[in-house]
Amino acid sequence: MNFLELAKKRYSVRKFTNQVPEKEMLMKVLEAGRIAPSAVNFQPWYFVVINEKEALENIYSVYHRDWINEAPVVIVVCGDHKKSWKREADGKDFCDVDVSIAVDHMTLEATNLGMGSCWVCNFDKQKCVEVLGLPKNIEPIVILPLGYPADEVDENRHETKRKKIEEIVHWQRF
Repeated sequence: MNFLELAKKRYSVRKFTNQVPEKEMLMKVLEAGRIAPSAVNFQPWYFVVINEKEALENIYSVYHRDWINEAPVVIVVCGDHKKSWKREADGKDFCDVDVSIAVDHMTLEATNLGMGSCWVCNFDKQKCVEVLGLPKNIEPIVILPLGYPADEVDENRHETKRKKIEEIVHWQRF
């Protein structure tokens, strides 16, 4: 499968089978995040893997939708704003950008391995900090439920669910 086929196959999985991903598969997903590029190669991320029953029940509680309770694994991707690169001209902090690149690598590798995931950003951040016992300088940025999908998606959905290329591409100037 080429890259565009893989990218089109990835979708936000919100229904998982009860099959637990093998540790070898999880390690491949984590490796994809580890090797992701980051601004100035500062790599300001941490991956907290939750796959034990009690810990899963605790992390499920930080998100308000019931479908997450089916995910056999949850990875909380955190960033350290003290370690991320800041653009000198305007002080822009690239921590969230770097974490997003790592998460995207992870979602694509999960898809490549036959698993599914879903970006979750609308969660109770403070409760997540407490549940995971995160240090003060570590921010949970993305919750990534992970497992084997219990449904299928129309791989041609991009034809109707995405803007046309002409709407988003500009040549030479905006």
